[in-house]
Amino acid sequence: MSRATLYCRSKGDSAENLAVMEIIDKPFLDTLWYGSHQMARHMKRQGHKCGRHRVRRLMRVMRLVAIYQNQVWCADTTYIRMERGFPYLVATMVRYSRKVLAWQLSNTLDADCCVAALKDALTTYGPPEIFNTDQGSQFTGSDWIDELKEAKVKISMDGKGHS
Repeated sequence: MSRATLYCRSKGDSAENLAVMEIIDKPFLDTLWYGSHQMARHMKRQGHKCGRHRVRRLMRVMRLVAIYQNQVWCADTTYIRMERGFPYLVATMVRYSRKVLAWQLSNTLDADCCVAALKDALTTYGPPEIFNTDQGSQFTGSDWIDELKEAKVKISMDGKGHS
């Protein structure tokens, strides 16, 4: 090994690369499923000249990884106002597309309804890599957590009301 290699310090990224990284960062937040191919096409449509390999390298430097369709699911609950009460709806969805995978209606907001919707989705579509919910009691209870752990799904929770 030469002395130059030992004492050589990284110059960091050029100003041009930093500008391209900033251009990549903005649309990536809106399109988390864009990999380097799609991001390069997006940039070309926007008038930026940047090849796919450069985009891939810069996305790696930025540690941006595309989230694909079945990778992250989420669940949320809401009530439906009716003349005689408020039934609750729980929906299990794909996070990036908001496609509803399974849903359940219940007169009470308890974990049983949520777990039933989760089981329906897991049975029909198989497990996702990550499941994101808020910290509502129905999603922090042992029934819900045990079902996700049994399916070997990583659990992600937002603050209350942010799923």
